[in-house]
Order: sequence, then structure tokens, then C-alpha cells
Amino acid sequence: MSTMNISLPESLKSFVDSQVQDRGYGTSSEYIRELIRKDLERQNLRQLLLAGAGSAPAAPADAKWFDSLRQRVARRPA
Repeated sequence: MSTMNISLPESLKSFVDSQVQDRGYGTSSEYIRELIRKDLERQNLRQLLLAGAGSAPAAPADAKWFDSLRQRVARRPA
């Protein structure tokens, strides 16, 4: 694993330290890694949403569509 040193103003360092203590992280590195993972997930979700928004419209998800979905699920083997 690579190492990266960051500088934080005292107010942010205190915040990170309190998050580590209050939320059960072992170290500040664990907390920062979690923040980075969540940001990556957020960026990925944003790209998926943008791709979906830019795609061609599909059939509406109306009552008929949900009935068809329920029928397909009911026919699936357990």
C-alpha cells in the first residue's frame, strides 16, 4: 500500500479525529479511505444517471409493466 501525507488545518484534523473516535474507525487513514471509496461510488452513480438520462426513452413503467414483471418473477424456479 502506498503512503500519502496530507496537511489539514487544526479544525479539520480535529473533525477527522472525532469521526475516527465516534464512528469506530481504527485510524484516520481508515476514515479517509472510506471517504474516498464513497466519493468513487458517488461519481460512478452520477455517470450512470447521466448515461440513463441521455439514453432513448423506454416503455413506461406503468401498472401493465409491473404486472408483467410480477408474472415473470412468479414463473422463476426457486
